[in-house]
Amino acid sequence: MLTTINDLENIKNNLPGEERNLFDRYFRVDTTIGRLSAPETMHGWIKKNFGSLEKVESQKIVKVTNLQTMEGSLFNEIRASRPMECKVNDEVRQIIENSEGDPFCKAETGTPADTFGRVKGSHSITASNIAKYDGHHGLVVFEEHNPLKVYREAVTDYFETGFDWANRARQEDPESKYYFFMWNCLWKSGASIIHGHAQMTMTKGMHYPKVEALRRAALNYSNQYGTCYFGDLFQIHKSLGLGWEWDGGVKGMAYLTPIKEKEIILFTDKPGAPLYHAVHAVLEKYMAMCAISFNLALYIPPLADDGEDWSNFPAIVRIVDRGDPNNKTADFGAMELYAASVISSDPFRVAEKVSGGQIQ
Repeated sequence: MLTTINDLENIKNNLPGEERNLFDRYFRVDTTIGRLSAPETMHGWIKKNFGSLEKVESQKIVKVTNLQTMEGSLFNEIRASRPMECKVNDEVRQIIENSEGDPFCKAETGTPADTFGRVKGSHSITASNIAKYDGHHGLVVFEEHNPLKVYREAVTDYFETGFDWANRARQEDPESKYYFFMWNCLWKSGASIIHGHAQMTMTKGMHYPKVEALRRAALNYSNQYGTCYFGDLFQIHKSLGLGWEWDGGVKGMAYLTPIKEKEIILFTDKPGAPLYHAVHAVLEKYMAMCAISFNLALYIPPLADDGEDWSNFPAIVRIVDRGDPNNKTADFGAMELYAASVISSDPFRVAEKVSGGQIQ
């Protein structure tokens, strides 16, 4: 019988004592039953779409809260049990093909350059973003137009080109020492241009609030318990069958409190080829699950000392599925913005799909 998120409380209770205590230090699990009474006129439709009337009339809800960061997710028995079917709609393919010839296809003449010039990678080139998020805001424009074609060498180049851009920006403005790399794929993710591209920013004063909040939570944890927040977090996920390791010391998790669907967290001591190769491996699995619109972010310590304690803060990549590009319903609503994330994917199924048999 397959393990599901509905079993989480029982799985936790059956862990060895030390692992169970570690779980309870990080996570709180609450379960409830959502009930309804459907009119007979709906019975046929319910059975066709959800399999059984009983499953709909009595729904198990699992709420998981990260007590260290106060991230939280709500898993619904019906939503989380849906099969991960894959079919890239022909309309999406056609939209991508029809967008060829956009300004990013001729980046050197169709996009502005930064004041310090462009960085040319083996599979990409940088540009300056016209409507900037911050004082330094650039793009890595991919040589490959189709954002759904991801190659290991190219993914590595995108990250390395981004770092080269960041070093150029810091030479021009040494106070901008906090680097952030993001990759939005297709319009559901917030990308305004279909052509494959990533973005980079540099900021001053302190890191972006969500990165700084994680640093502070990890530091508070280390001060309180004397161990590494990230190492212990991984150990919990591994003990549940939600964590695995790649070559080069990269650890991966199907996160228990994802911000949205199928969120994967990768981390290792420092950025480099092993991390980028792991990103590529995840994206390949994403494509196989038709998670073709996604958000990706890289968290790293500042590029120069800022007087704060970043000693145990690793290089972290977070990747999340943003749903079917053809679905006109937004995946983020008031719950995600102001309460807790409502999740339709089961972390146990995500781990099974993404780990590639590397769960140990």
